[in-house]
Amino acid sequence: MSIGFVIMFTAFMIMVFTIDLDDEEETTEEQTTEQPAKQSAKLDSVVINAPMTGDPYKELDELVGLEQVKEEVRSLANFVKVQKQREAQGLKIPKMSLHLVFTGSPGTGKTTVARIVARIYKDLGVLKRGHTVETDRSGLVAGYVGQTAEKTNAIIDSAINGVLFIDEAYALVPVDKHMDYGEEAIATLLKRMEDDRDSLVVIIAGYTDEMKRFIDSNPGLKSRFNRYINFPDYTGDELLQIFNIYVKKNQYKLTPEASDYLKGYFNYVVAHKDRNFGNARFARNLFEKTIQRQANRLSTVQNATKEELTLLTIDDVKNKAYKH
Repeated sequence: MSIGFVIMFTAFMIMVFTIDLDDEEETTEEQTTEQPAKQSAKLDSVVINAPMTGDPYKELDELVGLEQVKEEVRSLANFVKVQKQREAQGLKIPKMSLHLVFTGSPGTGKTTVARIVARIYKDLGVLKRGHTVETDRSGLVAGYVGQTAEKTNAIIDSAINGVLFIDEAYALVPVDKHMDYGEEAIATLLKRMEDDRDSLVVIIAGYTDEMKRFIDSNPGLKSRFNRYINFPDYTGDELLQIFNIYVKKNQYKLTPEASDYLKGYFNYVVAHKDRNFGNARFARNLFEKTIQRQANRLSTVQNATKEELTLLTIDDVKNKAYKH
């Protein structure tokens, strides 16, 4: 083999590797632009959260809406609690899967509830630590044969004694599966779920129809994931409640006119939403735009008073495209 060929081959491999890194990075940026503050690894989209502090049941109750979700989480917790008591008394306990499937649109609280479930499992003695590791396809799948298993195992290792939360899990099985490494990640995950069944809980999440397709694609997934919790979209009134939480938390207040406007605006937005509607993220983004408009309005005011700095008016919240 000539030296020239070796140099050309090496240069080609470097170029291919660089292209794959760039593609992975672009995919990750697109998937994580909704939550830039949480992003800890730009390339791999992996976030490790310490266990929640405080009372997880209180955190659950304080979530806006999601009444059916709260009921199902509490019912699951009650079941686990009683089985633990039976186990302590030497009684037989049925084989139970604590892995969960969260279905619903973006911004409906799935990640938040996953963190709460992790803490509840810790308090019930199911998990020793109760932390969460949040990732998606880009955190599990590599660009070359054999690397995906290694990458997936590393993520799972970081989630031992806690919850591994996989968002948009259906992306592991694309509609066009030709030459895709997602199945390698799934095979690795299923094996580890069996090998580490006493120290690992997996929660997968995504759109309802896509998650059904994903689960149906593999018998191993169907056997391990048999608990589903659906997260409904927020109503207009619930979005207003979420917006008001941001207002209060950041020491602002709305004028009555602004509050009335937002009530109608959120109801309008919900009535005309598409499947990509961001729910709570929409309310958060609107709040950020609102305080930006307030800042622009006050930029020419000399020595603004505390009242002026905290007040959000109808002009601050208005969307010119909405005619009410």
